Amino acid sequence: MSPYVYIALAAVVALVAGVFVGRLLAGKARQDQEAEARARAQQLLQEAEEKANRIRDERIQQSKDKFRTLKHEFEQESRRQKAELDTELTQRRQAVVEQEQSIKQLTQTTQKQLDQIQRKEKELDTLRDKLQNDAQQQRDRLDAQEEKRQTTHEAQLAKLQQREAEAEEKARQVQHQLETISGLTAAEAREQLVESLKNEAQLQASSYIKDVVAQSKLTATKDAKKVVLETIQRTAAEHAIENCVSVFNIESDDVKGKIIGREGRNIRALEAATGVEIIVDDTPEAIIISGFDPVRREVARLSLHLLVKDGRIHPARIEEIVAKTRKNIDEEIVEIGEKTIIDLGIHGLHPELVKMVGRMRFRSSYGQNLLQHSREVANLCATMAAELGLNVKHAKRAGLLHDIGKVSTEEPELPHAILGMEMAKKYKEHPDVVNAIGAHHDEMEMTAMIAPLVQACDAISGSRPGARREMMESYIKRLKQLEETAVSFDGVLQCYAIQAGRELRVMVNAENVTDDRAQELSYEISQKIEKEMQYPGQIKITVIREMRAVAYAK
Repeated sequence: MSPYVYIALAAVVALVAGVFVGRLLAGKARQDQEAEARARAQQLLQEAEEKANRIRDERIQQSKDKFRTLKHEFEQESRRQKAELDTELTQRRQAVVEQEQSIKQLTQTTQKQLDQIQRKEKELDTLRDKLQNDAQQQRDRLDAQEEKRQTTHEAQLAKLQQREAEAEEKARQVQHQLETISGLTAAEAREQLVESLKNEAQLQASSYIKDVVAQSKLTATKDAKKVVLETIQRTAAEHAIENCVSVFNIESDDVKGKIIGREGRNIRALEAATGVEIIVDDTPEAIIISGFDPVRREVARLSLHLLVKDGRIHPARIEEIVAKTRKNIDEEIVEIGEKTIIDLGIHGLHPELVKMVGRMRFRSSYGQNLLQHSREVANLCATMAAELGLNVKHAKRAGLLHDIGKVSTEEPELPHAILGMEMAKKYKEHPDVVNAIGAHHDEMEMTAMIAPLVQACDAISGSRPGARREMMESYIKRLKQLEETAVSFDGVLQCYAIQAGRELRVMVNAENVTDDRAQELSYEISQKIEKEMQYPGQIKITVIREMRAVAYAK
C-alpha cells in the first residue's frame, strides 16, 4: 500500500480519537458546570430561605408589637370608658336619689294639702248645715209675714191706687209748670238728662280705666324689665362688624405678577369667575379682595390660596379652581348649619332649612353677622320662654329661623319676614313658629305667645352697642339692585358690582351681543339706573365682551 494511504488512515484515526477525547472533555466540563450551577442554586435557595425566615420573624415581631400596642390602647380606652360610665352612673344615681327625695317631699306636701282640704270640707259641711237651718227658719218667718201682709193687702192697695192718682195729677201739674218755665218738653228734658249722665259716666269710667292701665303698666313694665335684664345677663354673644374687603397675605411680591398675568388676563379671569374686585397695589405682601357678598369673597380668597400654592395660574386653571372651591363652600355651608342646630339642641329641621342656616354665616344684616345674630336671638328666646313658662323648643326654633328669609336665593318682592314665614310653612314648621317668624316686624297679626318674644329678642340683639351698622343693609340692597338691573337686559350673562358700588362690570354673550350692541347696552343700563335708583356720585358701567375659541385634540 502506498505510504499516503497509511498517512490518511493515521490521520482519520487521530481525528476520530480527537473527536472522542473532545467529547469526553466537553462532557466532563458540562458536568462540572452543572455541578457548580447546582451548588450555586442550592446556595441561593438557602440564602433566600434564610432571608424569608428573617423577614417572617421581623413581621411576626412587628405584629406582636402592634398587637401589644393596640391591646394597650384598647385597655386604656376601656378603662377610660369604664371610668366615664362609672361617673355617669354615679351622677344618674345621685339624680335618682334627688328625684326620690323631691318626690317624697312632694308626696308629704300633697298629703298635708289633702288633710287641709278634708278639714275644710268638714267645716264647709257644718257651715252648710247651719245655713240650711237658718234659711228654713227665715222661710218660716217670711211665710208668717206674708200671711200677715195678705190680710192688709187689699186695704193698702186701695190707698195706693188713690195716692197714685193724686201723684199722677201732681206730676202732670209739675211737668206743665216745668215745661212752661224751661221752655222744653218732657222728652227733650229727658234726653238732656240722659246725655249729661252719660258724659259724667264716661268721664268717671275713663278716669278709672286710666288709673287701672297706669297701675298695670307700672307693674308690667317692672316685671318685663326684670325678665329682660335677667335674660340679657344670662346670654352673652360676641359682635363682629362685617366689612366689604378681605386681605389675602402672600409671602413675596413676586406672586402679584403671576396673579395679574400677561396683559392682566389672569386677574380678569379671576374677577369674572368670582364676581369680586382683586386690588393689587403697592401694599407689601398683601392683595385686597373687595366685594359686598361674603360668599364671593371667601371663594376668591380660597381660590387664590390654592392657585398660589399650586403655582399654575392661567384662565383655564382659575375657572377649575373656582368651581372646586364653590363646591367646597357649599359643603361647608351644610356643615355649619348642622353644627349650629346641634349646638342649640334643635332637632328635626328640614335639610333645606339647615342649608339656609349655614348660609347665614356668610350674610350680614346692618353690619351684624346674621348667623351670630340668629343664634343669640334663639338663646334669648329660650331663656325668656323658660322664665315665662312658654314652650322653650318652639321659642328657640323661631328665634333661629326668624331671619331665614334674608338668605333666600329667589329674593321675590316680599319682606324677609313674610318670605321666611312662607318658607317655614313650606317645610312643615309648627304654626306658632311660623307666626312668630312672620310677625316679628309687625307685618302680620301676632297669634302665638312666642311671637312677642321673638320680636323683643330681635330688638335686644340688634340694639346692643356695636352690634349693628345701620347703613350696611341699605348699601347691600343698592348693590343687589344694581346687579339685578343689569341682568334684566337680554344677552347679559353675569354682572358684579365692585368698588363699593361705583363700578358695574357686565359680562355679555359674545355670540348674541356685537361690539356695537355692547356700547349701546352700557348706555341703556346707565339710563335705567339713573331713572330707577338713587345713589351718591356716579357709577361706571363696563360691558365686557370676550370671544373664546376652544378646540380639542384627540
